[in-house]
Amino acid sequence: MKARDLMIPLVDYLKPDNTIRDAVNLLQTAKRGEEKIGVKGLPVLDDKKELVGMISMGDILKAVYPSYMYMMNLGDFTWDGMVESLVGQVADKTVASIMSKQVITIKETDPLMECVDHMIRNDVKRLPVIDPNGKVVGILYERDVFFAIVKAMLDEKRGGPK
Repeated sequence: MKARDLMIPLVDYLKPDNTIRDAVNLLQTAKRGEEKIGVKGLPVLDDKKELVGMISMGDILKAVYPSYMYMMNLGDFTWDGMVESLVGQVADKTVASIMSKQVITIKETDPLMECVDHMIRNDVKRLPVIDPNGKVVGILYERDVFFAIVKAMLDEKRGGPK
């Protein structure tokens, strides 16, 4: 099995100058195949449709959580109303300001086990799939890889349960 056999064709993506608010809206409504079910991360493509980054729900959560909080002893600190306040401060920042810029990609022809290796070694949940010209043509999601493994594991022809 190859990456192209499991990838979801690329439909939705973000641009570096989109706002974080734009990203949140698209993450909620992005198509995954034919369904609009939302996704946890999307590629960021420039005007030439070149991959320049990825943005995920985790990136957005980190943007809302102020970096100085890591260093504080919070003790009796109150969190009430903090999310609402901080969301207003980051909503209009650009995707480029928080996206992951070092993106692990795979080729359409990469074997599934190589894809699993990239996911595990790099602790990523989704891999952009690129064509021979270096253009993103799809995304391979951890969930789809997992269910392909489950299917193989339970396949009767391979000695699974009957």
